[in-house]
Amino acid sequence: MKLQRTVIAPLLVMVVTAVSGGWLLQRGDVGEPDAADRAQLFREVLEHISTRYVDGPSSAELYDMAIEGLIRELGDPHTSLMTPEQYANLRVQTEGEYGGLGTEIGVRNGWVTIIAPLPDTPAERAGLQAGDRIIEVDGESTEGWTQDDAVTRLRGPKGEPVDLKIRRSGVDEPIAVTVVRDEIHFAAVQAQHMMEGDVGYVQLRMFSEGATREIQAAVENLRGQGATKLILDLRLNPGGLLEQGVSVSDLFLPRGNAIVETRAREARQNHTFRATRPDRYEGMPVVVLVNEYSASASEIVAGALQDHDRAVVMGTPTFGKGSVQTLYPLSAGNFLKVTTGRWYTPVGRSIERERELHGDPVALLEGEPDPDVGMEDDADRRPVPAGEAVDTTERRPYRTDSGRTVYGGGGIVPDVIVRDVYSEAEQELIRAIHRAEHLPNDLFYRYVGDYIQRTPNLQRDFEVTPRMRAEFLELLRAEGVQLPDADEGEYARFIDNRIGFEIALRQFGRPVAMERHTAGEAEVRAALELLRQATDPASLIALAQERSTTAQR
Repeated sequence: MKLQRTVIAPLLVMVVTAVSGGWLLQRGDVGEPDAADRAQLFREVLEHISTRYVDGPSSAELYDMAIEGLIRELGDPHTSLMTPEQYANLRVQTEGEYGGLGTEIGVRNGWVTIIAPLPDTPAERAGLQAGDRIIEVDGESTEGWTQDDAVTRLRGPKGEPVDLKIRRSGVDEPIAVTVVRDEIHFAAVQAQHMMEGDVGYVQLRMFSEGATREIQAAVENLRGQGATKLILDLRLNPGGLLEQGVSVSDLFLPRGNAIVETRAREARQNHTFRATRPDRYEGMPVVVLVNEYSASASEIVAGALQDHDRAVVMGTPTFGKGSVQTLYPLSAGNFLKVTTGRWYTPVGRSIERERELHGDPVALLEGEPDPDVGMEDDADRRPVPAGEAVDTTERRPYRTDSGRTVYGGGGIVPDVIVRDVYSEAEQELIRAIHRAEHLPNDLFYRYVGDYIQRTPNLQRDFEVTPRMRAEFLELLRAEGVQLPDADEGEYARFIDNRIGFEIALRQFGRPVAMERHTAGEAEVRAALELLRQATDPASLIALAQERSTTAQR
């Protein structure tokens, strides 16, 4: 059994027009006539229960139960009643902006800890540093707070102050600091850098407002550095705004090419979105990286570029979010999110995956999500190993512009299946850390903080040495972690990669940490291998087909 190295729980996003631009949310009207007899029956049942049921629930409670039951019985994980707070969180995700301090935070050793202040934010200007523990917020201790608790308290309207007490390593007394909240922009493009030769890399984490502008600026910057080929990383991207999914696709497609079609119960919501301008990067070979956490707008981009043979899609099958939601404003600041249609790729594929009812969670951010969310839950997941074919016997085949076979249903199936996985020993080490009731973050973070303190002249190209690994393993033993019954070298890669990432993040910032991390990923290495040989999109497609055929022999 293997375990995927990247383990961040996904957001499940939709397509909205009214409020979020592209989760296909549109304002709608109730058009179906009342079923008078059933309505009367419901009123009678409600009356008897409200006046005679032994436990005497209040009328408000009964109405809430009725609403929850109605939505649950639809059996649709994407239809839900959103509270004002949930709607506010949704807007943060889709607009990419919120009032806050500008910190990347996590819970370390039981305390809210600053992983890094975001550049040019109130947190950075106030002198907050990576590793600072926030021990008080507005006079209230943060001991025992969750990450969500901290996000709720640190966010707030622009211009409002928040009083913090900080515990900093090497400083005896807590530091009192007042930070005035400002508008924080959560960048859609989380990483961009040159890789080997003339290959540029861009990671898009969300299709929020401005995502297309950020992607275009990133690609132009890389072209200025000599990039003639591109890796577009949509792994872990939950989607976002429909209009951004369409316009990002538009950057790489010629005018007139279909991008996505929506089909709904109401004819006015049926629409085919097409590219409106020439291919801005005509002739540039592109590899799109995806995984099972790539959803919605990510799948729109991957599907459109795959159907038109414009890019090679690489990774593992995507989430399968092919439905359309409409957002209806209700009383008291609530919103009803209702599935009102499906969307289809240019060749007519639906990629909707059937799944159990679980709702659409919306993450709370005061910066970047905690990098280990979901690690324990993923410990028993059986991923698709590198090179293993996906069973397509139950999927309907379609043809791309050039006649290649692609498949509908259950997400986008990549042209080339590649996935980096944990070894058995690495999996066992992760489980051992959890069994010892320590979060991996706490132990790594503690070691990295100590190492940085005693290594003042760290360089960006530092190496994780065997001695560093031995020191970390000694920390695990001291904390009661039972190490796997395996040779140390079998789980050295996991430890080295994680220590290297944490040091780079703390000392040099997220761009350096991401550049270091992506260079070692199997998916990125496989993309580089194809791009080295490709001269144009057509030759890249041919190379991908050859690799895929060879892997399945």
